[in-house]
Amino acid sequence: MVVADRDHLHLIQEEDGSKRRQILDGARKVFMKLGFDGASMGEIARAAQVSKGTLYVYFADKTALFEAILEQEALQHGQVVFNFDPARDAETTLKEFGLAYLHLVCRPGGGSAIRTVMAIAERMPDVGRRYYARVLDKSINLLSGYLNARVASGDLRIDDCDLAASQFMELCKASLFLPFVFQAAPAPSEQRMSEVVGSATRMFLAAYKAT
Repeated sequence: MVVADRDHLHLIQEEDGSKRRQILDGARKVFMKLGFDGASMGEIARAAQVSKGTLYVYFADKTALFEAILEQEALQHGQVVFNFDPARDAETTLKEFGLAYLHLVCRPGGGSAIRTVMAIAERMPDVGRRYYARVLDKSINLLSGYLNARVASGDLRIDDCDLAASQFMELCKASLFLPFVFQAAPAPSEQRMSEVVGSATRMFLAAYKAT
């Protein structure tokens, strides 16, 4: 009897998770198409193919829905494994990180969350702060930690590793990210990303490599 109850509970949890993903997938499409202000719970319910009543069972309002989508974005970023072994040489590590980072932020559909957050951050600053902390600042901190280790080993000379980490990430995005996020250009090709990251790495090491 206990086993049967557990199996039933597990089935309910699976169905519940599947329905939640279905709602989030529908909401993401609506937010991408209409933006945060243009989206409505009715439109989201239609896109997710659920009733409005079902929608409200899972999410109190569209702000809660949008926050859940941002949480998924943060989880996707967290699943990308960057190799920041402090013993690895800086050139190899920076190039690999730069490419992985660009694949993450310039993936097809990947700019929609950033565009929507940028549009609402001024009047919903808590949403903007949480997104920055969970997604963008996390990558800066990881790279900064690696740079600190290379400074300690004598390989690099950097006074402010947080600043240097931000500089490198911006160099990697140069000419690629803004055209992509504002839909002025498609996602960059592998070759173009490699060229830009290679240039960024050379510039970074020219400034910070210990001589």
